[in-house]
Amino acid sequence: MSHGERRMTAGRWLIPGSIAGVSALVIAALGATITRLGPWYHGLQQPDWAPPDIAFGPAWTLIFALCAIAGVTAWRAAADRTTATSIIGLFALNGFLNLLWSFLFFRAQRPDWAAIEVWLLWASIAALIIACWRVSRTAALLLLPYLLWVSFAAILNEAVSQLNGPFG
Repeated sequence: MSHGERRMTAGRWLIPGSIAGVSALVIAALGATITRLGPWYHGLQQPDWAPPDIAFGPAWTLIFALCAIAGVTAWRAAADRTTATSIIGLFALNGFLNLLWSFLFFRAQRPDWAAIEVWLLWASIAALIIACWRVSRTAALLLLPYLLWVSFAAILNEAVSQLNGPFG
């Protein structure tokens, strides 16, 4: 590959990579702002198998990084603008649902509502995997850890709701 070809290839990834990276950082930062690990949260009874609080930061960091890479990979692999726009729309919906879960659980202090909403989040990840699979199997596979983590989080959320409810 010539120097000019390498520059073109790098340039084709720079803008979408920057947009995906900034988007992931914004969603992560907003989620961190919404998440309050104060007295209310620490007063919740957790199941014995709940991971320590310190595990969540690294897990979400990895998931957001994989999502950004998957988004760029799928966007670049899309055959047309409509497909690319649909994939970006699914990522945006997923980001909204991710933030909504944090809001319901931590700000509204409604783990019971969050336990219902988390399945919408899960479905949005499944839809992303299906949409990405059609254009890039690599992108779809990069999203599997996210689906697994949210599956685990949904079960944990339900356990917290059962141990501590009713709420509100």
